[in-house]
Formats: sequence, structure tokens, C-alpha cells
Amino acid sequence: MVMAEEAGRRKRAAVVVLGDIGRSPRMQYHSLSLANQAGMEVDIVANGGSDPHLSLRENPSIHIHEMKSVQLSGISKISGALALLLKAAIQFIMLIWFLCFKIPRPDVFIVQNPPSVPTLAAVKLASWLRGAKFIVDWHNFGYTLLGLSHGRSHVIVKVYFWFEKHFGRMADGAFCVTKAMQHELAQNWGIKATVLYDHSPEFFHPASLTEKHELFCRLGSSICGAMGSADCISVEKEVEDKNTTVLTSKIDGGVSLKPNRPALVVSSTSWTPDEDFSILLEAALMYDRRVAATLGEEDSMDEGQLWIDIKNGKQFDYPRLLFIITGKGPDRKKYEEQIKRLKLRRVAFRTMWLASEDYPLLLGSADLGVSLHTSSSGLDLPMKVVDMFGCGLPVCAASFSCIEELVKVNSNGLLFSTSSELADELMMLFKGFPEECDTLKSLKDGALSTGSSSKWSTEWETNALPLVNQVIG
Repeated sequence: MVMAEEAGRRKRAAVVVLGDIGRSPRMQYHSLSLANQAGMEVDIVANGGSDPHLSLRENPSIHIHEMKSVQLSGISKISGALALLLKAAIQFIMLIWFLCFKIPRPDVFIVQNPPSVPTLAAVKLASWLRGAKFIVDWHNFGYTLLGLSHGRSHVIVKVYFWFEKHFGRMADGAFCVTKAMQHELAQNWGIKATVLYDHSPEFFHPASLTEKHELFCRLGSSICGAMGSADCISVEKEVEDKNTTVLTSKIDGGVSLKPNRPALVVSSTSWTPDEDFSILLEAALMYDRRVAATLGEEDSMDEGQLWIDIKNGKQFDYPRLLFIITGKGPDRKKYEEQIKRLKLRRVAFRTMWLASEDYPLLLGSADLGVSLHTSSSGLDLPMKVVDMFGCGLPVCAASFSCIEELVKVNSNGLLFSTSSELADELMMLFKGFPEECDTLKSLKDGALSTGSSSKWSTEWETNALPLVNQVIG
């Protein structure tokens, strides 16, 4: 009787993220695929903070169990090492409570790594206690991230490395994000991992004119409100017509892009040390000064009059650039203060955090994406670039060891190593914008081709589903 009930029971997976599930897109996509493609019930155990995508929240087979984030700021002021140990102990107990008592028994745990401590040990123990299997999805290495702040030779980093390797090898299966990481895991860790490349799901696509207009209407106050003093975009705030945004206009029900609109450049960042945001600020400043020099403008010219001329339809060989930077993270305020101090004629910055449904629309409405991710290990790839390609958005990406597994130079994007190189690329791509910029259009075609060649559901069914089925038998 018990065997018959077990045979008829729907398989169940637990997706574990010691972090904000709303900021863990790959684990959200795993959850959707486990529910929709593997036909499993899915329990997500993660920290709260940001809302996951609507398709996740409305899926009847997906159940989200939120843990509270552990904050020990008072103790960390006295002893950083003590705070780390105490935080890990509290997180371990919390994870065991949720994984062993708060959720139904799963057939398999799928855990995001990093963070490795205490996640891998907690999931291993829970899998043993509950008779379940255990799969690690390697996004990066936790010890290399810790090494950014402590140095690779620090004793804490060495202990973290041992912990990560020891418990990582105990898993029943593994995914990883690049062939370079697969090789590293096989050669130096003794772990056989299946490469599961990041691909965007179906809700990442180029935005229609109507979607663009509606998005810019919703973001109107955020776009027109200058971060510091007035800039080349905030002058548009005087427009009160509901049918007009900074980038679009609606006439007799038809939406069109303004010929004198700024070029929209989007970057998503976690505002952490593995993304040097100062490169983008320096490149923007160089673009601004190089355009002024190319057009023969005097340093003393009246910026206000220039902005009025642009607003009234005057066009130049080089457009205004509107940088919208999305994301949350520890260094955000520091860089926002630097942005406020910049003196820019044709460049404006906006920082914002978007709803999970609006972020794909922003990417699908932009003209160029920028990725500053360089990877602490040099072995992972930026998910943001994958999402950009899904929306047909070409990318300028910071160069590092395995980025060319994703960004194909002169096909779907360009690479840069310095702020000067990025400024050169901005000058080259946007000359003649919006009509006479053939290289940008060619890269956009390449990005569209990359994004449409494979979606997450196809990649997951081909590479992940067989491993999940094999592990759970």
C-alpha cells in the first residue's frame, strides 16, 4: 500500500537560495522548468526582499518559503570573524529548520552556489535526513568572491575553499554555467558537472512600440528627475502631454520613436567589487568631452541653450546618452554621489530598481547594453548579457577569460578593457544615431539571432532534465 502511494506521488523538488530569490533569476527559471517541464511540485526556500517574476508567483505548483535575512551589524563592529561564524551558525539552523520541517519531503534539493557556507553543509545534511538527492548549481566559486575583500591567501578564504570543495564533492549531481568552469571542476575538484548555459526565458523579447511608450510613461518621473543638478534629460520634464515621453510620442493612437530622442543605454549591476562601475563613469565623461571637441564646442558654451535646442528638435552627429542603471547593492550610494558631481552636457544617468515585469521591457526598449562584470573566478558568465540578447539588445562587455563563450565580437557585441576603449565604442556605435548607425544595427541583428537561437526552456530540457531524472531515478 505504501509503495503504491509512493509510486503515485508527484515528484517534488526543493530549490534552495541563501539570498534574495527576486535577485536570483537562474534559480527562478529552474523552478519554472521543474514545475512546467518536469511536472514537479516545487518548494523554493530563500530569503525575501524582492518579488520574483509574476509567472513564478502565480504558478500553482510553486510554493515560496521565505527565510529572514540574518543581520549582525552590532557584533561585526566588535569582531568581524565572530560575526561571520555566528551568522553562519544561525543560517545553518534556519536552513535545517526549513529544509527538514517546514517543507514536504522532496525527491531532490537543487542549491545555488555561492554562497557555500553554510548552504552546502545544510543541504547535504537535510538530504541525508530526508532520503533525498542533492544537486549543486555552480554559478561561481564562493571562495573567489570572499577573496575580493580578504585576499586569496587569507586563512578565512582557505577555510572557505576547503569547505566549498569538500561539501561540493558530496553532491549527487552538478550543473555549471560555462565549459571553462566544467573543466576546472573536473580537473581540480573531482566534480563532474553538466554545462547548463544561461538562456533567457520567453518573457525576454524585443519590446513593441506600444510597450516602450507605456513603460516610459510609467517611468516618466524617474527618467526626467535629475540625480543632481539639471541635465540634458531633465529639461524634458516641462512636457506635460501624456502622449509624449522623452523617447516616444503617441499621435492619433500610433506610437513612434522621437527622431531627437537620446540613445538609451542600460546596465544592470549588483554594485559589488567584481564590477568596476567607475569604468562606465569615466567612459561617459570621455564620450561627453570627445563629442564636444569633435563638434568644435567651446568649454564656456551655454549648456541650457544647447538642451533647449535639442528639445526643440535640433540634431547633431552624436546623440545624448541616457544611462539607466538597475540593481541594488552595497556600493550604489557611493557611485550615485560620484554621478552627482559629474559635469556632463550630453550624458545623463538614472539609477533605479524595476519590477520584475518591467526589467525585460526596459532591455527590450534600449539601444545598447553595457556589462561591467569581470567574474571573481574568471569562469562564470554575466546573466545580464544573456537577458540582453534575449531582448535583441547588443552589448559592450568588459573583457575577461571566458566572456567569448557568450559575446561574439562584431557579431552580437564588443569587448573593452578600459574606459577609453568603451568611450571609443560609444562614439563609433552612436555616430549618426538614430538612422545612420550601421554597425549598431548589425550588432542588434546578431543579438536578435543569439537570443532567438535558444531559450531557457530548450536548454533546460536538453541538458538539465536528463540529469534531474537520472539523479532521482
